[in-house]
Amino acid sequence: MLRMRAVQVPRPNGPFEIVERDVPEPTPGTVRIKVQACGICHSDSLTKEGLFPGIQYPRIPGHEVIGVVDAVGAGVARWKAGQRVGVGWHGGHCGYCASCARGDFFACQTSTLISGLTFDGGYADYMIAPAEGIAAVPEELSAPEAAPLMCAGITTFNCLRNSGARAGEIVAVHGLGGLGHLGVQYASKMGFRTVGIARGKDKEPLAIKLGAHHYIDSQAQDPAAELLKFGGAKVILATVTNAEAMSAVAGGLGVNGTLMIIGAVPSLQVSPIQLLTYRQSVKGWYSGMAIDSEDTLAFSVLSGVRSMNEVYPLEQVADAYDRMMSGKARFRVVLTMGN
Repeated sequence: MLRMRAVQVPRPNGPFEIVERDVPEPTPGTVRIKVQACGICHSDSLTKEGLFPGIQYPRIPGHEVIGVVDAVGAGVARWKAGQRVGVGWHGGHCGYCASCARGDFFACQTSTLISGLTFDGGYADYMIAPAEGIAAVPEELSAPEAAPLMCAGITTFNCLRNSGARAGEIVAVHGLGGLGHLGVQYASKMGFRTVGIARGKDKEPLAIKLGAHHYIDSQAQDPAAELLKFGGAKVILATVTNAEAMSAVAGGLGVNGTLMIIGAVPSLQVSPIQLLTYRQSVKGWYSGMAIDSEDTLAFSVLSGVRSMNEVYPLEQVADAYDRMMSGKARFRVVLTMGN
């Protein structure tokens, strides 16, 4: 039996353990992937800290996976050995409840299979994934470049293309971190008049380099008032994880504007009078499916959007995870397997 390295979490709040396991065999409807790179996402903390219900431990985290098909299970028609593939947050679906029947795969936790949560993820040399949760990966992207696009990329890209904004309209990206640095690039490449918002004048050169047409320093300026000088934003893409900061920009929405939230905050205060008066809305967006991942990757290749990453070998997973959780990484953290 072939053996592999894997990083597992033995229990909620347990340490990362680098262990040796048997290389798993694909079951019907699944594919075995030889992992080349796996991004470390903030939501991996759900596995590390036991914050997601029903996790069976030990569990291997990881849902920003890039690799090569190594073997396929019975009944898998599309995928063949040697193809470059990726697995994101949506790792497939079971197909047994009404949610799947209507295509609403995120409606319940039981119908959605999530890489690194409901099945073992990509912090390993090999992983097994449901065939319907796999996306083709273009050759133009290296494994470390592509990995963060399987979650951070698809979330920002899919949110913006479903936001209702049209080319030429004001789209503000609040935050220039792991999500925001991708959001500014996608917004600019989609033809939106893009405004970057962050704390500090020192971030302006980065925002402009990423494609922003304007920059607002929320430390020195009232971001809502500044957006209203442009006529108000059609969309504000909120990537920050600070509820007070998010509320402070909401007043910058224009008529029929939408605050699109992809940064997780425990609560949010927005003026109902403002929403009523100007027909505004607040909307959350949640990743996407395999076809959305393929669209994200294809658009990234076409337009030149790239994630800015810090890369670590698998053996340094604890340091890499701590770097990501500290908020100091520029801007995503990626593990490489070296196999």
